[in-house]
Amino acid sequence: MLQSSHAVAFLPSTDLARSERFFVDVLGLAVVSRSDFACVLELDGATLRVTKVDDLRPQPFTVLGWVVDDVRPMLASLRAHGVEPRLYDGMAQDDDGVWTAPGGEHIAWFPDPDGNVLSLTGPPTSRGNPTRSTDRR
Repeated sequence: MLQSSHAVAFLPSTDLARSERFFVDVLGLAVVSRSDFACVLELDGATLRVTKVDDLRPQPFTVLGWVVDDVRPMLASLRAHGVEPRLYDGMAQDDDGVWTAPGGEHIAWFPDPDGNVLSLTGPPTSRGNPTRSTDRR
């Protein structure tokens, strides 16, 4: 029914200017439009609408993620911008903050400026092509 419709993801933010700086300057997304209510960004064929909210209680699970060719260089780039990976008790994350899923995919989590949990998922190192694995968190 909706398979040919354009997807829009929503994230809450208490400070749209701060969020826009993060998503544009750190993550490299392009702004489609902005208003007092939202900053709309291009997500490689989808749309991310960062919406202004007065109060926010971030959830402890992933709300948005990207499939990448290699998690480690992406994580290094985030660190260069002051973004640290999120570490979880009970998860066997390595020194870089990367967890290897049972299927071999590499996953790392990091917060946006409002504390929303974002993720990177990369293929198992034994395969050359990214997988469309579902993020486990």
